[in-house]
Amino acid sequence: MTAAPVHLIVGDDEFLAERARLAIQRAQGTETLTLRASEVTQGELIEATSPSLFGEDRVIVITDAEKVGAELGKVIIAACADPAPGMTLVVMYSVTAKTMKSKKKPPELVAKLSSLGQVHEVYALGPRELNPWLTHEFQQLGVRPTPDVIQLIIDSVGSDLRELASAASQLVADTDGNVTRDAVRDYYSGIAEVANWDIADAAVAGRTGAAVATCRRALQLGASPVAIAFALANKVSTIARLYDARGDHFTLAKNLGMNPYAVKASLPVARRWSGDNVTAATILVDNLGAAVVGQGGDEAYAVEEAVRQIAQLAG
Repeated sequence: MTAAPVHLIVGDDEFLAERARLAIQRAQGTETLTLRASEVTQGELIEATSPSLFGEDRVIVITDAEKVGAELGKVIIAACADPAPGMTLVVMYSVTAKTMKSKKKPPELVAKLSSLGQVHEVYALGPRELNPWLTHEFQQLGVRPTPDVIQLIIDSVGSDLRELASAASQLVADTDGNVTRDAVRDYYSGIAEVANWDIADAAVAGRTGAAVATCRRALQLGASPVAIAFALANKVSTIARLYDARGDHFTLAKNLGMNPYAVKASLPVARRWSGDNVTAATILVDNLGAAVVGQGGDEAYAVEEAVRQIAQLAG
């Protein structure tokens, strides 16, 4: 981590933002003062960012910067334009990638700070970004699992980056770096044969009875509705990309940015789907995603019903 005096952490993933902030603080190894921009006064901010009498090293973290008004924004920009000796300024600005892209130009505070310091983008990852992100996590730990192992872990854990990072660290520690499919299955043996990937595979293959029974069993044994929903959404997304694709799995993998193993395994099933049913399934998993994050009542019922309907669409 560079010893730059100004850092802008911009994005909406709390785990990535926290990781970036902690890395900066550890690199400086000094006392940290955290100020919430939504609560701090202009005078308090000016005092906190002013040169100290003894010029000691310090880190000032300003959170909620997206909530500042024009006057407080000017104070932050001025402090970052001319940091006091020994001071490291970290400004945290929460915004989604979608919101940022919808703007004709970035907010003034983001634009100014981007030109004054080091930018750390911490936007929430989409489904297609999870595999390379988790692969990189393992590489940082000195391990290179195969693509099918990476997918298996995501299917097991879900899309929460904090949980995925924890799983990577734990798997490497528990297996001495030998992270294989069998090791992952053993690690998540708490739900035995009723794993998330089995549910999703059975659903998109049209095996309604098996998909619903497996889903129900998994939920009874404590499986996360969010993890099942994510596995289902991931599998439907794969079907949507492949159902009308033509060519061998190596060519398709290259053109679609997928791994050949996943393409080869999914092609026979995907080609049995129709465009209308793919659209219907995509809507189903989108609605399910909202339901399992607290917007749709009974999460377990929502997951089981979505599994049933997708299996029926596939059949």
